[in-house]
Amino acid sequence: MNTEGLGPHGLDRRRAPRFRYQAHLEIEWGSARLKARTRDISAGGMFIESEDVLWVGADFRARFGMERPVWLDCSVKRVEPGLGMGVTISLAEEQGQRHFQDLLAKLAAAS
Repeated sequence: MNTEGLGPHGLDRRRAPRFRYQAHLEIEWGSARLKARTRDISAGGMFIESEDVLWVGADFRARFGMERPVWLDCSVKRVEPGLGMGVTISLAEEQGQRHFQDLLAKLAAAS
């Protein structure tokens, strides 16, 4: 059996390389503020570790704690109860996109 492209839960559908990276996040969902941290990130998404998870399809903003905080627009794509949630991300600000891409380039060079 060919297992290339398979992750622990079957076919890996990610389009961008994912890098292990832990950083603090503040999730802004309506009037709620939730604390969380990243487990891994890529150009199009991340896994967020949090006791407080939202449901698949929920949209929220997150402040990504880099040297210069970046706001991410997130959408929940999968939930792992008790662990966290996988989300897709988009960056509205051009400067934030540049900072985020610089971080990914540094992580790629280090791996």
